[in-house]
Amino acid sequence: MTVAERTRRAIDARPFLRDALAAGVVNYTAAAETISVADGESNTDGRGDTDAVTAALRRYGAELSQSSPSGGARVRMERGLSLVDADRTETDTPPLFGLGGVALVDDSGGDLTAVLARGEVDVHELEHVLGRLRTADVSVTAAGVGDGVLLVVVSGRAGATALRTVEDALS
Repeated sequence: MTVAERTRRAIDARPFLRDALAAGVVNYTAAAETISVADGESNTDGRGDTDAVTAALRRYGAELSQSSPSGGARVRMERGLSLVDADRTETDTPPLFGLGGVALVDDSGGDLTAVLARGEVDVHELEHVLGRLRTADVSVTAAGVGDGVLLVVVSGRAGATALRTVEDALS
């Protein structure tokens, strides 16, 4: 396995470093000195050839920076939702989300808010959205993605902040 392949594997094992590399905010030499790409032919410190790893990081970073977040997703918000036992749902409205016997329903009196995005969204956008909500100090109650729909559930008070954050994350 080449130094470049071992470097990519080491970066891919650290999603935070991969994201920083894609964003272009990594000190390549410092990153090369902190990741281990040893293969038995490495120098005595077990970290491999720092110059070769630095070059591999630059090339990988250039590839990663060419991908961009999803554009064109339509985002909306629904308030007054509740999480209920899916087996005891007493509503004619189908749940917005269900998992493991729990359903998110519109009962017009709940204290939860759902932010829904429709369009070209997948698990990568969900990961990005959750990271942005975390840095915005918005606590997420539930989240999911599938079939072109991304859903994030937050407390009612955090709804407006979550809506702005999701819109910004997907733009």
